[in-house]
Amino acid sequence: MHYVVANRIPVLPEFREQFEERFRNRVGQAEKQPGFVRMEILRPENPEGYYVVQTHWESKDAFNQWVGSEDFKAAHRNPMPAEAFRGPGELERYEVIIGAEAAQ
Repeated sequence: MHYVVANRIPVLPEFREQFEERFRNRVGQAEKQPGFVRMEILRPENPEGYYVVQTHWESKDAFNQWVGSEDFKAAHRNPMPAEAFRGPGELERYEVIIGAEAAQ
């Protein structure tokens, strides 16, 4: 199957719009990388919840190659200020062992 990376980010409510806009206009777009499958940016219903930036890759190696790329460095070069967050993010990594899609 494939590899999934979820970054849980505790964005303060007053910075939500700025956080979302950064992804709308992001630099170093992951979807141009070899092995990229898809990405979702999940907004929490609870303003105190965590955003989840979830990327899907063909393999762990494809993800690691993106992390080592110039595009990755460009995308993370100008981070939001520390005061935009309630604390550090949490990076979670998964291997998909079972998947299902809607019947066509």
